[in-house]
Formats: sequence, C-alpha cells, structure tokens
Amino acid sequence: MEKNFRVYSYRWVVLLAYALITVVIEIQWLTFAPIAREARVIYQATAFQIDALSMVFMGMFIVMCIPASYAIDTWGLRKGVGAGAVITGFFSMVKGFYPDRYSVMIIAQTGLALAQPFILNAATKVARHWFPVQERALAVGIATLAQFLGIIVAMVATPVLMGKKPDGSSDIGPMLMTYAIVSLAATVLLLVLLKEKPPTPPGPDAEESLTVFKGMGHIFRQRDMRFVFPLFFIGLGMFNAISTCIDQVCQTKGLTMDQSGLVGGMMLFSGLVGAVVLPLLSDRFKKRKLFIVMAMAGMTPGLMGLTFSNNYGVLLVSSFVMGFFLLGAGAPVGFQYSAEVTRPAPESTSQGLILFIGQISGILFILIMNAVGMINGLMVFLVLALVNIALSLCLNESEMVLPVQTDWPGSVQTEP
Repeated sequence: MEKNFRVYSYRWVVLLAYALITVVIEIQWLTFAPIAREARVIYQATAFQIDALSMVFMGMFIVMCIPASYAIDTWGLRKGVGAGAVITGFFSMVKGFYPDRYSVMIIAQTGLALAQPFILNAATKVARHWFPVQERALAVGIATLAQFLGIIVAMVATPVLMGKKPDGSSDIGPMLMTYAIVSLAATVLLLVLLKEKPPTPPGPDAEESLTVFKGMGHIFRQRDMRFVFPLFFIGLGMFNAISTCIDQVCQTKGLTMDQSGLVGGMMLFSGLVGAVVLPLLSDRFKKRKLFIVMAMAGMTPGLMGLTFSNNYGVLLVSSFVMGFFLLGAGAPVGFQYSAEVTRPAPESTSQGLILFIGQISGILFILIMNAVGMINGLMVFLVLALVNIALSLCLNESEMVLPVQTDWPGSVQTEP
C-alpha cells in the first residue's frame, strides 16, 4: 500500500537542541585540560590527579558505551538522551557549587562521564528519525561539529573565565559556575525541544528497527563492517592519541607550549570546517565510500608532515590537512555509512560500537607512543594510515545513497 513520507522543518530545532547538549558535555570533559597547572595549585594535587579528571571520561565511555546504546534504543531517543542531559545538568551544578574540593570534582567528572555516551551515541538516531537520507550525513556532520566546537570552547574560554581571589591566586569558581549555568540551560532546552520522532517519517527506513541484541548480531554479520571496525580502530585511535600527545610531539620538534596549542587547535578547527563541507558534499553527490576513501588518503600527507617536519608553518598546515579529512569526513560520513549498511540494526548501537573501539585504540596508541617515542609512534601510524586506505577501498557503496527516490513507495513531501 502506498505511503507518503514528510520532512518537517522542526528537524533543525531537534538537531540544534541535540548539538547544544553535545557542546556542553565536551566542554565539561576538558574543563581542566587547559588550566592543568593552575588546577594543581588550587587542589594541591599531582599532575596525574588533574589528568584523571579528563581521563575518567575515556574509561567510563568504555564501560557505559554499550549500556547507553541499549538504553537509547530501548527507551527511545527522548528518554535516552534526556537521561544523559539531566545527569549532565546535575553534575555540572555540583561542580559550580563546590569548586574548591577535588574529591567533589572527581565525583562530578565521573557522573558527567557517565552521561557522555547517552548523548554522543545518539547522533545517527537523530538523523534517521528526523532527516531524509539525502541530508543525514550533513546532520551527523553538524553533530560532530558540535563535539569539536565544545573542545575548542573548553580550550579557549576556560582560561579566560578564571577569576582572581583577593590574595591574587587563581579562582576556579567563576568558570565552573558559568559552565554550570550554560549546561543547565542546555539541559532544559533539550528536554523542552527534543521530540522522539515526527508525526510522519522522512522515509521508509526511518521506521522501527531490530531489537538491540538482534541488531548487534546483524551488525557483526555485515561484510562491510569487517572493514569499518578496523578502519575506525586505526583512525579514531590515531586522532585520540595524537591530540592527547600533541604537546609532547611538538616539544620534540622544538616548539613552545603556545605553538603546540595552536598546532593542536588547528586540527580541531579544520575538523570543524570539514564536518560541514564534506558531509554536505557526500549528501549532494550521493556518495559515501568515495568520501571515506578521500578521508583516509587525504589525511595521510598531513600525518607525514607531522611526522617528518620540524618547521612550525609546515606543522600547522599538516595539522589542518589531517583534521580536515580525518575529522571532517572520516567521522561523520563514516558514522552515517555504518548506520546505512547495518540497517535495520539500531543506529545508536552501530555508532556506539565504533566509538567503543576508538576509545580502546586511543588508550592503546597513547601507551605505544609513550613506549616507543613520539616520532616513532607517528611512523607506526603512517604504516597504519596506508592500511586504512586499503581497508576503505574494500568497502561497498551504501545502497541507501543510490537512486533510492525512484524505488521508494509513496512520495516524500517537505513541510515548510
């Protein structure tokens, strides 16, 4: 029986609300990273204790990734992401009200780390419920852009928002309370604006999928996912390791701490730009595999520059190139591709599994870089980058971006 499908303009409101809570959780993750030296003085803590305030997010993600995906797919988008938002708002306020106690900070950061997978694992589900297939890579790209934006805000705004006590020492309270108010506002907006799904689906594939456990079995049986999982294991692991160790990498090349920050920031900035441009082109040309191959091939010259050059200008350009392709296309287009080739498996499950292996490989690659040295570690990554190019060439194109419009029953309408 013929069925009509409709695309609602409210989809952009849903995506905006989701993007805002994504920005907030990434800010909370890296709150202490750019002020580590001041934080050690304020809390009378060791360097490892301050690093632990951020590292807890990686460990908790590994533990909670699959349960969070299960919750999103079982409870639904509104309840799953809403739970993550409520936890985020609560523990952000805890940080704001008790800024000078390290024991409270580690508890609050653990609570926020618990919330993170409930938010990040839902990007492809938001895209599937609200967006037609020709806009989904863009929607996931905007959600990915929100992650980069949150990291950039944390790095740039955190030192600026620090206050001063009467004795001239640093005061962390104004910054934490500012972030707490922003986080609470984003939580309220999400709870008010996020709807589970539109009255009429944007396409036939937006309707209900397999159960979570059947979906996981289906995902692991898909031929293309046998290439996607190692591809993301390498790609996400390299990004996590390089971004974490960028100061050590640049130190070996004679750069100052400020220059190291700009090299790392350039990678995130270019990823932000790429996350808008490249997914839009992927939707426009109805190609997924092409842009994944482009991401793997395009980031390799950037990685070569980071490995072999000691010139500050070359390192900036190399960081830009690597971020633009690896983060701009590899992540959002790759996430959407995985959701498409594994349908009707729950999309938050496929995305959650990918993020899960990226966290594991990130920790592993950080250990490797510290064990063999920064430059030797980058040389290992160059070999793995070539492996990723080969893996991407083995992928089949997503059937959903082929000329599906003529195959769908019914018609798709756009509500103004």
